[in-house]
Amino acid sequence: MNRIINKWTESSLILKIVIGLIIGSILGVFVPNWTIIGFPGEIFVSALKAIAPILVFVLVASAISKARTGIGSRFKTVIVLYLFSTFLSAMVAIIASTLFPVTIHLSDASTAAAPGGLGEVMSNMILGIFSNPIGLISEGHYLGILFWSIVFGIALKNIASDSTKDVVTDCANAVTLIVRGIIQFAPIGIMGLVFTSVSESGLGIFVQYSQLILLLVGCIAFVAFVTDPIISAVALRRNPYPLVLTCLRESGITAFFTRSSAANIPVNMQLCERLGLDRDFFSISIPLGATINMEGAAVTITVMTLAVCHTMGISVPLPVTVVLCIISTVGACGASGVAGGSLLLIPMACSLFGIPADVSMQAVAVGFIIGVIQDSCETALNSAGDALFSATAEYHDRRVNGEPVNFLGEFAK
Repeated sequence: MNRIINKWTESSLILKIVIGLIIGSILGVFVPNWTIIGFPGEIFVSALKAIAPILVFVLVASAISKARTGIGSRFKTVIVLYLFSTFLSAMVAIIASTLFPVTIHLSDASTAAAPGGLGEVMSNMILGIFSNPIGLISEGHYLGILFWSIVFGIALKNIASDSTKDVVTDCANAVTLIVRGIIQFAPIGIMGLVFTSVSESGLGIFVQYSQLILLLVGCIAFVAFVTDPIISAVALRRNPYPLVLTCLRESGITAFFTRSSAANIPVNMQLCERLGLDRDFFSISIPLGATINMEGAAVTITVMTLAVCHTMGISVPLPVTVVLCIISTVGACGASGVAGGSLLLIPMACSLFGIPADVSMQAVAVGFIIGVIQDSCETALNSAGDALFSATAEYHDRRVNGEPVNFLGEFAK
């Protein structure tokens, strides 16, 4: 049995995931009624979502309690990269929507409640941070978890003995080991997720909204393969594509099928470790990125808003597009704290053009229809970007300070 386990863990995870993709697709086509095949996918996502808040709390608390000086500049850099890339993604969406205008059929409105504006989004975020820490962990509210774990880590740093800090570190190592065990089941879990998607999603509705889907996916692909690499190249002053492709392969593929940035936090942390990044840094930058690095969400909000404008014949002047970029960026950063994610922020952006809520909420309904593709691509871009910009920020900091840079860590071997 040990030999079988060792062979499984030592073999290529990506190869196993590809095999799982193929098997899940075949089973979804030929035996769509065997719903039990999709059950491992639900277990896999649930396990990742369950362990991720605990992992973030103990890793951040441990990192802060033993934090070294000299890595503060990395946090400034990664925050700038997160926000700038999200803003640039909204710009890409505006340019693409202008060049290739898309209209949508607005019919069935969604009954979900959307936030009234940026003030409500920011208020929900701030009030959520100061909620019960135990409740925040159970609900997976990562801004709140980050806040309380930092506070706890600072308190440990100031009053705890070294032995107490070592206990917290041991707890972090134990949770990390559990995460590694869960990730070993990724091929089986993804097989189940692919089976569910293939067996449940009909093709007719995707033909109806094919232009909208192509525009969204095209924008997301352009950001992933053009704008993000340019940002990384400017910071690193070297070819970014080995790092970009590694992050897309190791993080983006898993995020595409889990459709959850929170569930992909453990995957990204393991990736950052293999990239040779500082654990004190990435244990904070990755959950922070899962909250504020929302490139895909900015694309979705912008494209869907402009699709409604084109459908209603509303002209969009250039100065207003800049305001739309800002609204999409700030709103996207708050998407993780709003039920329904980025789609429910579309009415907020539509209000900039005076579009009534009952009309803009119909665009939300369209978003839910194409969500199988839209949300998967959006999450893949967001999650891969978390790892990419964490690595970019640390490699940049090392280069500026004249430190040796082990570019791609274990992947360079």
